[in-house]
Amino acid sequence: MKRLKESHFAYILLAPCILLVLLLIGYPMINNIIISFYKIPLNPKLPSYFIGLKNYIDTFSDINFYKSLVTTILFTASVVVLSTALGLFVAIYINREFKFKKTVKALIILPYIVPSIALIFSWKYMFNNIYGVVNYILVDVLHLFNAAPLWFDNEYSAFILVVLFSVWRFFPYAFISFYAILQTIDSSLYEAAEIDGANGWHKFKYITIPEIMPVLATIVTLRTIWVFYMFTEVYLLTKEVNTISVYLYMVAFARKDMGKAAAISIILFIIIFTIILSGRKRVLKDAGSE
Repeated sequence: MKRLKESHFAYILLAPCILLVLLLIGYPMINNIIISFYKIPLNPKLPSYFIGLKNYIDTFSDINFYKSLVTTILFTASVVVLSTALGLFVAIYINREFKFKKTVKALIILPYIVPSIALIFSWKYMFNNIYGVVNYILVDVLHLFNAAPLWFDNEYSAFILVVLFSVWRFFPYAFISFYAILQTIDSSLYEAAEIDGANGWHKFKYITIPEIMPVLATIVTLRTIWVFYMFTEVYLLTKEVNTISVYLYMVAFARKDMGKAAAISIILFIIIFTIILSGRKRVLKDAGSE
């Protein structure tokens, strides 16, 4: 009876949070599903009318949807893999005592805490074809190019630069997470491995990786979700990288097709949810079998 009363009290305490989640997430999601089956007119005073699965059919019939989806998958995979690997490498390297360690950690975290808009325009300034420092070095100093390349006006170079920017911008998140978990690993495990003749790779494979696997799974999961839907950095850096978030923005606000945009968002939710669920289960299963 006492336990039952405690559970009721717990639900009462959680009720405001549950209500807030339902209002901020549940209602918009349900409303978005409903909108995806309607044709929404530009004039809000005009009534919407039910069109069934037409928005979904139009989406799957649009070649630009598939192009943007492939671009997004390549972009997400590149950023997640490179930023996670770089964050882990830096965390392992920093996880020792040396001079100016606090200063180095502060410099590593700096790109993550500086406002995105400042970093974006700094990169656009550096790669400007007229007064950018990168083109000055490559053209005027090293003479690698006869003319300054238009980095953000070419789809291939723009894609590479957006990936590099995103890796540099977000790898500190992985670094902070890995560095924290590395601090908890008992050093005696590495000492025992050295006595048994294990080299650096063996210690990394059989001690470090199993210990950080839950954190690794969380980082990959969260970073995949964030990068998959990344819009601000991509859209402000260049108009040549048409990720799915940019495509969704153009459908919703350039073409004013809110019904199709809602359908696209539902499709993307299903895709990313499936990828994250299957990927996380596999990572944690591999960790359990180690």
